[in-house]
Amino acid sequence: MPFLFPRVYPILDSSFIPTTRRVSFLRRLGESLTESGVTLLEYRNKTGAEQELLNDAEVLRAAMPVGRVKLILDDRVDLIEQIGFDGVHVDNGDLSPSEARRLVGPNRIVGTFGGSQALVPEILQAPTDYFSIGPVFATRTKQTSTPPIGIEGVKRLRDVTGVEPVLVAVGGITLATASAVLDAGATVLAVAGGIFRQADPVAEFRKWMDLLG
Repeated sequence: MPFLFPRVYPILDSSFIPTTRRVSFLRRLGESLTESGVTLLEYRNKTGAEQELLNDAEVLRAAMPVGRVKLILDDRVDLIEQIGFDGVHVDNGDLSPSEARRLVGPNRIVGTFGGSQALVPEILQAPTDYFSIGPVFATRTKQTSTPPIGIEGVKRLRDVTGVEPVLVAVGGITLATASAVLDAGATVLAVAGGIFRQADPVAEFRKWMDLLG
């Protein structure tokens, strides 16, 4: 049975994780987000050593149990089996979606970047569960030279893809803009700074749930 994507899911970038008391922070955060209704979370670590990634992943998996929360790892297809995550996100320049699918098998989630101003060539034939699009607005969380596509860009990409693909909108989305991005054609919102830059990320996620259902 295909995974039913939530309307919003958090992207936990390693830059939001404190260097001191890291394990206890991640444990509390994972447990609290699970209790607050998170069913999908992406963990992204572009700068840390592999052992840091493995340690973080172990804590998150224990705090966000299989069967309750799907965990996606950014980039590192080679570690999915070891850490027991449920899927992987590969961007342009990473492993191809086809190769990622071959490595993780048919039952895990595979996502990739679908495009910004235009679709990535032949992307609709890729064996993925979702395509991310954006950045919709300017973002400080992920370094990118791609200009924001705005609401009109979301509409344009949805018009090109048709109704079926799951489009995950990313980049600078806030509570004030969330509904407009969904109305423009996004299926799902993936939010990093809009949740984790707040004083209480768990309370902030609840606000998103209250708004979007």
